[in-house]
Amino acid sequence: MTTSTDKRQRPHDTAPTLRSTVWLYFSVFTLVILLLIWFFQIVTLDKYYELSKRRKIVRTSMKISSVFDDESPKSVEELVEELAYKNGMAIAITDWNGNIIVSSDYMSGQSVFLKENSYLLFEYRNRLQKDSDSAIYEVFQNERFGTTELLYGNILSYRSITAPGYLVFINAALEPIGSTEEIIKEQFVIITVITFIIALLITTALSARISGPFTNITASASRLAAGDYSTHFEAGSYLEINELADTLNYAATEISKVDSLRNELIANVSHDLRTPLTMIKAYAEMIRDLSGDNPEKRSEHLAVIIDEADRLSELVSSLMELSKLQSKGSELKREWFYCHEFLNDILSRYTVLQESKGFELRLETDSDLRLYADRAKLSQVMFNFINNAVNYSGDSRLIIVRQKNLPHAVRIEIQDFGLGIPKEKLPLIFDRYYRVERTKRDIVGTGLGLSIVKEILEQHGYRFGVSSELGSGSTFWFEIKLGQEREDEGSKKGTKLHS
Repeated sequence: MTTSTDKRQRPHDTAPTLRSTVWLYFSVFTLVILLLIWFFQIVTLDKYYELSKRRKIVRTSMKISSVFDDESPKSVEELVEELAYKNGMAIAITDWNGNIIVSSDYMSGQSVFLKENSYLLFEYRNRLQKDSDSAIYEVFQNERFGTTELLYGNILSYRSITAPGYLVFINAALEPIGSTEEIIKEQFVIITVITFIIALLITTALSARISGPFTNITASASRLAAGDYSTHFEAGSYLEINELADTLNYAATEISKVDSLRNELIANVSHDLRTPLTMIKAYAEMIRDLSGDNPEKRSEHLAVIIDEADRLSELVSSLMELSKLQSKGSELKREWFYCHEFLNDILSRYTVLQESKGFELRLETDSDLRLYADRAKLSQVMFNFINNAVNYSGDSRLIIVRQKNLPHAVRIEIQDFGLGIPKEKLPLIFDRYYRVERTKRDIVGTGLGLSIVKEILEQHGYRFGVSSELGSGSTFWFEIKLGQEREDEGSKKGTKLHS
């Protein structure tokens, strides 16, 4: 039987951990480096050593050739000894018939080899005579010493056809490095083991250092998901982790704020729903029990029921409108209209309020401009701002609606001279779900107006805000962009291009 505490396997549960991935990549990198070193230093060591010996022999031959004198061939004897000793070679200079003129005493194998294999001299001489531009390289087994050796032969001088010059032969062993190679292999085995141990320690420490903060962040995120909004995400040792922790801390703060405001919204909406419902029920019972037979009283009570029903309907409509705007389900229907006509039409709706409640709504305008926006939604913005000014105007009854023409926009201001808003609450006034302290209203309101205003103006891409001083009133404003019809046309063309 599966309990609620069982965890179902998610697709990413089988993914490798960051620690194991870092360790694997670092280990593979270390292995590749060691394999390259083994390949170049051990597998190809013999070939590389032979090539190196060939280059060194050629340079030695060129040095001898540069100072060799046909008239005094023995004059290079000292140089030959020095080069043979320095480079570990046996060097011999012979005449055209194979007679040794100069030879090094450093290694006697060369002269012995030439004496025991004198017939090869004629073969080498003939080959060199046919192709004087090509030197001879012969790898052979020296039976006397049991080593593999390299023999180089070339024409040292060539005076004339009738008077042949001299030949130079240089002999170098290719296998004395065998013991050195064994030492190198042993050292590489030790180096390999030590390198892997160090790599293991570094990778373990590095992977723990990198994955540790992510593990802590994951644990904190789980607590946040469980509803612990006081969770704090710890920063790590790297900039990216610090930025992630800061972002998640900010998100946790905002989620906590939203959760608090959501609870406040539920409480406020519940109160606003309960009040009209209670009034409707109470007056319906009064009609049933008291005023049913009294036309005058019945009409009065029915009027209260109708007003409360209207208030309830407006509250539900506001909630639906806010939800629709927040889900981007409402499209803008932009049209051309004149600013003065728009503002006068808005203020004409408050004639009854001015006459019955003594409010003065004053309009101050700049020159008239043609605007392009969703007129119906901007009317909703204006109504919410003016209603807000009426509701919080206190003893003052003056509300100023002001038009200011800016270089790239028309700024609309709604100013009241009432209660004002504390400075600490100004940054929150447009926040979703936020609601200031409740006051007695002169007109019907839902408390959701500024949230709706914010969504409408953000959907238009307009700047908006509020300035206020406690006890001196508030000024709410927004700016209608000029020339936005060109932006909309460009946006539509862009949409067509991408469709």
